[in-house]
Amino acid sequence: MKRTVAIFGASGKLGRHALAVLARRGFAVRALVHRTPVAGEDIISVSGSVTDAKAVEETVRGADIVVQLATTKEDADTFFEVSVRGTFNILEACRRHEVKQLILFGGDAALGIWFYPQPIPLDENHPLTAYPGYYAFSKVMEETMAAQYAVQYGVPVTVLRSSWVFEHDDLLNHFSLLQNVNPAEPGHGFGEVGDEVLALVRAKQERIPILTDAVGTPLRRHIVHVDDVMQAFDRMLDNQSALGQTFNIAGPSAFDYRVTADYLSKQLGVPTVEIPSPKYHPFEINITRARTVLGYAPENDFFRMADRAIAARESGKEQTL
Repeated sequence: MKRTVAIFGASGKLGRHALAVLARRGFAVRALVHRTPVAGEDIISVSGSVTDAKAVEETVRGADIVVQLATTKEDADTFFEVSVRGTFNILEACRRHEVKQLILFGGDAALGIWFYPQPIPLDENHPLTAYPGYYAFSKVMEETMAAQYAVQYGVPVTVLRSSWVFEHDDLLNHFSLLQNVNPAEPGHGFGEVGDEVLALVRAKQERIPILTDAVGTPLRRHIVHVDDVMQAFDRMLDNQSALGQTFNIAGPSAFDYRVTADYLSKQLGVPTVEIPSPKYHPFEINITRARTVLGYAPENDFFRMADRAIAARESGKEQTL
């Protein structure tokens, strides 16, 4: 008989890719479907929401592995019910049905990233320190609850804590002045900008941003391509060595905004502009544990991600914002 994976958040950005991994690995899938349906061979859909304990129970019953991807972003009206209560419902169901592994998709927002000074690379022992906003707070709450259920009830938790995930032409969207002056989510935009930059925006003059810190040094930031996140997911799935572990998942190295902006400027023929971001700090993610325990080997550095993003846009696979 095929082993069964119960998955929450299967229709989302990462969920779609996770379903492909599960299909390739030959798992039967039971997916909780709230609004967006999912389809495929060996996928059974259960209608409901993670906020409904009975629907969660039905989805988890009989599953060997559970994957939790359901989340919301900066929505005060839904984040607590979906991310906190939803994760609680999933943990309760995992406890009662004694699943073999719960894989929780977390995020580096739980580590504070560039909102706080980070003098050393952020490893898995770094304290959970959410930056302002509901999303980062929810990531801390999810990890904290999962860790306590591991302690209290022995739930076999694996946390995949990824950096900001990019696919298709997402990278070009981030390196667009016109799309980032008023970010919807803290941490992914450029913060406050000066009058000169605002004048460029009003005139619809596109620029490639070079973000700098309080002393004018280009910021360093760590991100990850969705293919590398799925590589990590594949390697921790049904892996006894991954039980009880948290893994930071990021690209091969952090990038420098000046170096990368110059590269994109040459490739796209768009000028650069320096944007002082004194409230942000450079940071890097330590992925040694994932490399050592899982054999994780990320293949997409910034330049490969940039080339892939340009090719995706040229082929018409732009992302709709």
